[in-house]
Amino acid sequence: MDDEQNKLPELKLDAKQARGFLSFYKTLPNDTRAVRFFDRRDYYTAHGENATFIAKTYYHTTTALRQLGTGSDALSSVSVSKNMFETIARDLLLERTDHTLELYEGSGSNWRLVKSGTPGNLGSYEDVLFANNEMQDTPVVVALFPNFRENGCTIGLGYVDLTKRVLGLAEFLDDSHFTNVESALVALGCKECLLPMEAVKSSECKTLRDALTRCGVMLTERKKTEFKTRDLVQDLDRLVRGSVEPVRDLVSGFEIAPGALGALLSYAELLSDESNYGNYYIRKYSLDSYMRLDSAAMRALNVLESKTDANKNFSLFGLMNRTCTAGMGKRLLHMWLKQPLLDVNEINARLDIVQAFVDDTALRQDLRQHLKRISDIERLMHNLEKRRAGLQQIVKLYQSSIRLPYIRSALQQYEGQFSSLIKERYLDPLESLTDDDHLNKFIALVETSVDLDQLENGEYMISSSYDTGLSALKNEQDSLERQIHCLHKQTASDLDLPVDKALKLDKGTQFGHVFRITKKEEPKIRKKLTTQFIVLETRKDGVKFTNTKLKKLGDQYQKVLEEYKNCQKELVNRVIQTAVTFSEVFKSLATMLSELDVLLSFADLASSCPTPYTRPDINPPDVGDIILEGSRHPCVEAQDWVNFIPNDCKLIRGKSWFQIITGPNMGGKSTFIRQVGVNILMAQVGSFVPCDRASISVRDCIFARVGAGDCQLRGVSTFMQEMLETASILKGATDRSLIIIDELGRGTSTYDGFGLAWAICEHLVEEIRAPTLFATHFHELTALAHENANEFNTKQMVGVANYHVSAHIDSTSRKLTMLYKVEPGACDQSFGIHVAEFANFPESVVTLAREKAAELEDFTPSAVISDDAKIEGLESNKPVPARTFCIYHFHGMKNTVNIILPSYHKVGSKRKRISDPNDMSRGAARAHQFLKEFSDMPLETMDLKEALERVKRMKDDLEKDAGDCCWLQQFF
Repeated sequence: MDDEQNKLPELKLDAKQARGFLSFYKTLPNDTRAVRFFDRRDYYTAHGENATFIAKTYYHTTTALRQLGTGSDALSSVSVSKNMFETIARDLLLERTDHTLELYEGSGSNWRLVKSGTPGNLGSYEDVLFANNEMQDTPVVVALFPNFRENGCTIGLGYVDLTKRVLGLAEFLDDSHFTNVESALVALGCKECLLPMEAVKSSECKTLRDALTRCGVMLTERKKTEFKTRDLVQDLDRLVRGSVEPVRDLVSGFEIAPGALGALLSYAELLSDESNYGNYYIRKYSLDSYMRLDSAAMRALNVLESKTDANKNFSLFGLMNRTCTAGMGKRLLHMWLKQPLLDVNEINARLDIVQAFVDDTALRQDLRQHLKRISDIERLMHNLEKRRAGLQQIVKLYQSSIRLPYIRSALQQYEGQFSSLIKERYLDPLESLTDDDHLNKFIALVETSVDLDQLENGEYMISSSYDTGLSALKNEQDSLERQIHCLHKQTASDLDLPVDKALKLDKGTQFGHVFRITKKEEPKIRKKLTTQFIVLETRKDGVKFTNTKLKKLGDQYQKVLEEYKNCQKELVNRVIQTAVTFSEVFKSLATMLSELDVLLSFADLASSCPTPYTRPDINPPDVGDIILEGSRHPCVEAQDWVNFIPNDCKLIRGKSWFQIITGPNMGGKSTFIRQVGVNILMAQVGSFVPCDRASISVRDCIFARVGAGDCQLRGVSTFMQEMLETASILKGATDRSLIIIDELGRGTSTYDGFGLAWAICEHLVEEIRAPTLFATHFHELTALAHENANEFNTKQMVGVANYHVSAHIDSTSRKLTMLYKVEPGACDQSFGIHVAEFANFPESVVTLAREKAAELEDFTPSAVISDDAKIEGLESNKPVPARTFCIYHFHGMKNTVNIILPSYHKVGSKRKRISDPNDMSRGAARAHQFLKEFSDMPLETMDLKEALERVKRMKDDLEKDAGDCCWLQQFF
């Protein structure tokens, strides 16, 4: 950007132009989202707040600003080169989602809007954005029509993909966190969302606006009157390919979604462009078609690229993108990663093809070489249909078409176990697409109409033999050129000058055909020059002159050339119109080739990694477990500085379906739980996975609560963000989901955080029953596993197991070594202070931290006994004996009942760790069961004496069970 700033175009406006422009600028409506540029032919300008925004954001300094006008009318301005304008346009429309872009043309006080675009509707900026860059993703605009009712909110959703020309409808119930809306926005790749103005202002929609922000979607408010269904079927009949009956049937099946679609047709102005007529498809979108992923899961699993990625392998998309075609494969991979499959047969079909390419290296490499010669067929056809293309695009389609026999021949060589599938999915369609009624017909059209010999010179022209009129004009043009060259030779002979060396023949826009000699030669022929010729121009490079014969021939040549160009133009349009009739064929071809490209990319990734990937076994959601042996995180292991240590993950129903993972910071907990999510997502996309062996029960959704960040701009703290994400899990997860939770409850006090973590764990285990990986520093949570194993547990649980990431502490130096292995069992201590040592904390700080930690670990508060509680002769006004008691308060009787339970601390003494972790976990589970039984007592119907007797019996049972538990014995 510094180089750009040094080359800032100079803002050149005289006083009159400046006044005219300032008067026009004041008439523009105020729109905080719009960034407005003004085309000054050689450069662009932006003004006012836009200028300040561009200077700070793209030039990183306000010294780029200039003042237009003087005094109170002065307007901040910035000039932008054409290259810089393209950079800014790409950033505003492809990366950010907070601005629209407008371009004006004109002069003085007369300016008009010629281009406008938004992140969802790139519109007329496509030529600027993708002139030198591939289109990696197709933006989608969504319209939402929320209908709030007593039992929740019904959402009417419509969407339009302007690149692929697809319209869609959906209608569904949603919860207060709009989890279904969020997963739909992610799956569709939505960049912009229309909402009725009244809904945007309502309090119920605040959570919906937050969901849009999380997904990076621009919110556009529209009048409620635009969300109408009147004439919708009629409008769709003009846009959608095929008959109107299926469209009418589809629309009539929805209540409020058609209104959302109506708003989209109005906003995108689809009916104002006749090239859209009969070229759109319409479909019903179902939330249950693909695995649901919300924005938190997409971030936690690093699915898509981010500006902050250090290299391309930081994201799953960057790692898996080994596509060869120009853009098509990338866009399909983008879509597949947002829409993992649920159908076991379809997943296995993709895996079969990937396996075929993994097994046959020669086939894979051969096909990839051919696909590198394939252009972006989707974009080329889109531009042809929009009449934005010329012969160059036709030729690119032709060059792609003539590669197909090679692709077909390569596929025919395959004779492996999946040959019937490859024949069905690729060979048969290729055969039908390339027959004489389809692509062969297109190839013949291009070969007869386009002058392919001129391509080497970079010229795209209609062949003169294609049309008799064009051929006659070409012959006349050639004849005139020969006459002009003869005249050139004759004139050189008359003037006694060597042809081309001394007497040159030039052809320019100003004078047409002219003779030229150097100034050195001019004195030799000055007499003849003045009498027989007309001197046109004398410059440093020589003297230009003509005569009546040359002028007559030149004028004739120019006239024929113009006629020839007009005829060429007319024929080009005719060829383009004919080529557009092949759009269905090319769209089918693009779909097939991009799928082949992505699956070859998967195979290349699986084969080329230092440790090869393996094919996962796929089971229906209600069948089998999730077993990942020797699993690795694909993005982490791809980093140059990493020597990755594989780990097993066995989520087994009834045994280890819910895993609590403890261990030191930086020990690998977060990487481990994320890699499980990434492996499952990759498997359901149809890719091999970085494991030694993998068996996966299909998941309908991945929920992730990993590493909350502050969202102060929305007034959301770290802890609030954490709670919102967790609430989405509790409301949206089912037993067919996968849940990944990392460090829940650390954003508040220890006791509150632990209480929330325990309650959430119990809810997930008992109610949702989904396979879960729960990484935590609350070691007390490991008691859940033992509670689950106890026979007295009345609630049927799914199987809770403890795991920990191992670390070694040297007994003499107290140095911590991370082993990065996930092993069964709980971790019995924290390693925070050791990690602080890793970070080179001062020794004095580390020493004090150890002392304070020891004090807090051993600390016990003084006993508190209520005034009216009397148990076993103890009264509050008597000295507290050697044993202290914890007091639990329960309300419900006339007076508050305070039940005193024995504590495990001696007054004035320090607690000693005398139990091993398993003994402690088992004892804690029994103690928790005791407290649970107590909390379930029907105190409202019991008198005090009965309650105390019941508690005494329970306490005696607890003391009896403590016989084989050292940890429990210290309480008695």
